[in-house]
Amino acid sequence: MTLPPVFYHHFRTPLPYKQTLLLQEKIHQLQLAARRSSSHHDILLLLEHRPVYTSGRRQTEQELHAERARLTSIGADFAVAARGGQLTYHGPGQLVGYPLLDLACTSPPIGIRDYICVMQKMIQSYLLRTHGITHVPSDHTGVFLDSVTKIASIGVQVRHRLTTHGFAMNVTKEPLEWFGQIVACGLVDVKAGCIVEAKGENVRVEDVVPGIVDAFGTSYGRDMVKLYPQNAGELGEAILALEEDALAAGEWLKAPSPN
Repeated sequence: MTLPPVFYHHFRTPLPYKQTLLLQEKIHQLQLAARRSSSHHDILLLLEHRPVYTSGRRQTEQELHAERARLTSIGADFAVAARGGQLTYHGPGQLVGYPLLDLACTSPPIGIRDYICVMQKMIQSYLLRTHGITHVPSDHTGVFLDSVTKIASIGVQVRHRLTTHGFAMNVTKEPLEWFGQIVACGLVDVKAGCIVEAKGENVRVEDVVPGIVDAFGTSYGRDMVKLYPQNAGELGEAILALEEDALAAGEWLKAPSPN
């Protein structure tokens, strides 16, 4: 069976996290409705976020109350996400990918564990082929440069065999000081790394997008087609509205000094 293409869109302005969650939920609902009429489209959203700390579904509000107050006091947003994993950071200088795929329509149908495994190998392959950056094996989900340096994280949610959330890969040094404020993903002895430090050359987030698009398509066996919001109906309207919200939000605070 020939699989349909994945339509991708790259947001040029860092997005507010909560509004991006709403966009994912909007797409999820559109995909559910379209599945019944056999007009479903798989989507890959590529973006940066405004500075935000997010918790996963493993943590309770009581556990996070003090952290929320501390982290918002240094200028970041804070949000509770429905993905797996624990407290982490998203912000400028980090490429975030949200694949919104129907796992039931792959051939053969792919399970959640294999879906995550392919995503991890996709990032590893991209880093090696494009930047000459090798990873080390780890018992933890994500991509590690060595036993204590993590360059990419993965946290997904699957409902009705439709995926939301995804991966985050540190490109520039900007996210590192924000990560220094927390124990990311519950890993006490792990610090954040990035492509710029590992490669020793300047790399921008927009530079990595084409390679990640190609690596994603190769890894999942899909053709990748650029999405044009102006021609994408209700989905396109939601994307354009979020881009307007991002522009209206203005500047954000710079990274805090490390502890």
